[in-house]
Amino acid sequence: MSADLSHVDTWLFDLDNTLYPMESQFMGLIEVKMTDFVERETGLPREEARALQKQYFLEHGTTLAGLMANHSVEPKRFLDEVHDVSMDLLVPDAALRASISRLPGRRLIFTNGSLGHAERVLNHLNLHDLFDDLFAIESADYLPKPALATFDKITKMHAVRPPEAAFFEDSEKNLVPASRLGMTTVLVGPHAAASTSEHVHFRTNDLAAFLSSARLQGSPA
Repeated sequence: MSADLSHVDTWLFDLDNTLYPMESQFMGLIEVKMTDFVERETGLPREEARALQKQYFLEHGTTLAGLMANHSVEPKRFLDEVHDVSMDLLVPDAALRASISRLPGRRLIFTNGSLGHAERVLNHLNLHDLFDDLFAIESADYLPKPALATFDKITKMHAVRPPEAAFFEDSEKNLVPASRLGMTTVLVGPHAAASTSEHVHFRTNDLAAFLSSARLQGSPA
């Protein structure tokens, strides 16, 4: 059945593993760079560095937040290094472009990645012109999702009315504050169907198909 999104006039999209398939393995390139950085910064053996990287991600929301809290890492240095990867694994999706194009109202990127990374990925995917603004980790003063303060910041900065907003994410935990604020939440990716969270309202492994079939403002009832 198609989703009824006829109440939505603001569309928030995560970037990585949401606007391109997780199966692309693109994020794997960035994760290798993160491990390189942690290994060099801490002097730990590689496997321990990778374990610490994952620990920081789980405890702080991003590896960067953990490095900033525990090692006083300057964020731009980290972000510039780990996002310096080839775009070759990312393939523009004409169907996704068409389905986002039909969405009425405002469209915003809401990512824990950097502004430069978001711009590069969107340009490569030929989606850059479809979004009104980018809310990246710099916009959040480096406090990542799922921090409620970061959700408060984007809603205030862009005058988002949560009951009239939808948020698309590949991370279940990042949808929890969105749901609690009153947004419609959509979990995207290969693991979405298995989610039983009360904070996930819709689930899809095909974002283009989900959006193209959804009932929108102005659509026939």
